[in-house]
Amino acid sequence: MVERFRADLERLRPGSERLGLAVSGGPDSMAMLLLAYAAMPGRIEAATVDHGLRPESAGEAALVSHLCAELGVSHTTLDVDVPDGNVQDQARRARYAALEDWARGRGLVAVLTAHHADDQAETLLMRLNRASGVAGLAGVRARTVVPESDLALLRPLLGWRRAELQAVLDAAGIVAVRDPSNADERFDRVRIRQALAGADWLDAAALAQSAEHFADADEALDWAAEREWEEGVDALESGYLYRPGAPRAIRLRILARAVGLLGGAPRGGALALLDDALVRGSAANCGGVVGRSTADGWLLESEPPRRS
Repeated sequence: MVERFRADLERLRPGSERLGLAVSGGPDSMAMLLLAYAAMPGRIEAATVDHGLRPESAGEAALVSHLCAELGVSHTTLDVDVPDGNVQDQARRARYAALEDWARGRGLVAVLTAHHADDQAETLLMRLNRASGVAGLAGVRARTVVPESDLALLRPLLGWRRAELQAVLDAAGIVAVRDPSNADERFDRVRIRQALAGADWLDAAALAQSAEHFADADEALDWAAEREWEEGVDALESGYLYRPGAPRAIRLRILARAVGLLGGAPRGGALALLDDALVRGSAANCGGVVGRSTADGWLLESEPPRRS
C-alpha cells in the first residue's frame, strides 16, 4: 500500500519538496498520515484545523498531535473563527485559508487532503438526486489549487476506497475519531452512504470515475464559454450586450458570469428561466439583473433601484 501511495503522489507532485497534510483525526486523514509518513519520511508536516464548532474538536486535534509526536512529524493545530451564515461554506473557507497560511509559513509546496473514491461517488449520487448540471456533478480534481490562492492542493487518495484506508489504520492498531454526524440520517450524505453500502451492484469506484469525466466536461465547457465571452460579449456603460451563438450549456455560463459581474447572485434555476425568456424574445430578472432581448442581442443590466 505504501508503494501504491508513493506512486499516486509522484504522479501528482514529482520531486522531493516538503508537503503539508490536512489531518482532521478522522479515519481517512489518519490513514493518509500513516501512508505519507511511510512513503516520504522527513518530507511531511501535518496540521489540524479546529473550527471550534463542536466541544470534541480540541480533543480530536490533540489526538492527531499525539500520533504525530510518536511518528516524529511536526504538527500544528490551527484555530479558526467561523463567521455567521452558511456554516459549512464559511467553515470550508476558513479551513483552506488557515491551511494556506500555515503551509506558506512553513515553506511547504502543497497541501494534501484525504478525499477518496467513496467521497466522489457519494457526492455524485447526492447531486444527481438534486438534478444538478455538469458543474454540480463534476468531481474534485486530484491536483488543483487551494481556493483563492495559487498553492497546490493534492488529493492522492481519489483512487482509494474507504475500506482500504480503514485497513491501513487496522494494521497499525490506530483508532481514529468517529464524527457522530456521519451516522446521522438527517444528512443526505449519510443516507446516500448507507444506500450505497447496501447496493452491491453499484460500483463506487466507477461512480468516482464518472465524476472525473464530469470534471473533464466541466473544464471543456469553461473553455468554450471563455471563447464565447471573448467573441460574443461587449461591455457597455450600463451592463453587457451578449450576441448568443452557442448551445444552452454555454449560454448559461455566459449569463452566470454577466449576472455575477453586475453584482447579482446567479442561481441555476433562475439562470435557466432567464435564458428561456431571452430565447423567446422577452425579458426576465435574475438575482437583481434584468435581461432583455433586443435587435442587437441580449442586454443585461443591473435592476434599477426601486422608488420609495
